[in-house]
Amino acid sequence: MKRCFAYVRVSTAKQGEGVSLEAQQDAIAAYAACNELSIIQWFEEKETAAKSGRPIFNAMLKQLKAGKASGLIIHKIDRSARNFADWAKVGDLADAGIDVHFATESLDFRSRGGRLSADIQAVIAADYVRNLRDETIKGINGRLKQGLYPFNAPVGYLDNGKGKLKTPDPERAPLVKEMFDLYASGQYSLESLVAEMERRGLRNRNNRPLSRAGIGTILSNPFYCGIIKIKTTGDTYKGRHQPLISVTTFEHVQAIKAGKSGKKVTRHNYVFRGLFRCGLCNAAMTPERQKGHVYYRCHTSNCPTKTVREEALDNALLFALKRCEFSKRQIDTVERRFRAWLDKETASEKPHTWTLQLAKIETRLSSLDDKLIDNVIDEELYKSKRERYLLEKTAIEEAEKKSKERAPKPRYIRRFLELIKSLYRSYIIANDDEKREIVDLATSNRQVSLKNIAIELRDWLMTVDQAVTVLAGPPDCTTSRSGQDMHDKHIDQLIEAVNSAEAADLLSRLDT
Repeated sequence: MKRCFAYVRVSTAKQGEGVSLEAQQDAIAAYAACNELSIIQWFEEKETAAKSGRPIFNAMLKQLKAGKASGLIIHKIDRSARNFADWAKVGDLADAGIDVHFATESLDFRSRGGRLSADIQAVIAADYVRNLRDETIKGINGRLKQGLYPFNAPVGYLDNGKGKLKTPDPERAPLVKEMFDLYASGQYSLESLVAEMERRGLRNRNNRPLSRAGIGTILSNPFYCGIIKIKTTGDTYKGRHQPLISVTTFEHVQAIKAGKSGKKVTRHNYVFRGLFRCGLCNAAMTPERQKGHVYYRCHTSNCPTKTVREEALDNALLFALKRCEFSKRQIDTVERRFRAWLDKETASEKPHTWTLQLAKIETRLSSLDDKLIDNVIDEELYKSKRERYLLEKTAIEEAEKKSKERAPKPRYIRRFLELIKSLYRSYIIANDDEKREIVDLATSNRQVSLKNIAIELRDWLMTVDQAVTVLAGPPDCTTSRSGQDMHDKHIDQLIEAVNSAEAADLLSRLDT
């Protein structure tokens, strides 16, 4: 009996677990029995046929050319090859005197007519694959334009079937959000996040701890802030899934990853590390421990600023934060005036600026498409600008949603001011990490000149302080037209400060 190899192939590993491989094997075995052929080895492949260079197929061809068998049995022509490169290799076998048999096709591959018939079927199979690929890509692009992600859900999301949105994984999503927040704090490198997230229990889809590369991939994926980006093409789409983080957080993380936000790995966790600079030479005040005390030193040679003790910095920060201890009378007055202003605004139904901003972004996106069509810009610049505009659009939509969800109500304004009032006391009882967060979010331009310490409140907090001072001033300050304009201006500033990302981050810490 003629010694033959048998080759079976399925397109995916999942299909290989089903009936397809069994059906091919049964048909080939029956064909071999009817034609007195002996199968000496089976070759099974679980790969797509659209690409050439299948490893098991190539290994089999190599053994056939080495004379390990005198024939090859394949289930069908479309199982042997759906691309011309692999089909040419099958033809080379026949030219080399190796018999090629097809279990379900009644043709003689050694005759001219049989070879021509097989070539025609191979061409049809190759065309089928090309058409299937085009239709698959068309379907994928259609899903993407609908804001759906047609691939496996990234870590932190769940797959819910074809044509359905990815939804946050109740177990992993909070941990992924924590990971973004930890990295955004500047206190963790990618290496230290590996150990920290393993300790917190975050696992990948295979239930294994995340690697450094895996964490880097997650932190670079805009999917988590609502933008779908296809890595292979660079195309971006507005997703309809629920974001886990804000655009502001995502962009801050990218800045840190790009090395634009200072040092991320340190040996010692001093309270004010990296927060103070020398007011004379602008060098960082570096902490060091000596004789039981922590000193912050300017290491620039010949700079008059030398050292300052950590206790002195702590007292200066307490003094700065004490400015925001509003009285009950001030809070009552601001709440009352805000209530009157809100009633007036509601009655006038003055339109928000969000619609105008979104319309402007849509115009830019449309103009960008036109420029690409007219060859005014190349595709690389188009993709870069489109991603930028989609991020801006998402940020505006986030701000609009937050504004509606947290529409400034008098009771919320009161709660906001009461929390700010407790800022001083919160700082006193905070641990070292919490103190760093409060200092970073509430103050800026922290400098040491000689022995003098200068600290400024953040713009949003200064705005709150100024607005409260004005709004809680004399009751007749709004009787004139200019007084009314000033009143409305400070109300607007107060609302803007309330809705700022810095305020949200700080208040979330004070409220817990």
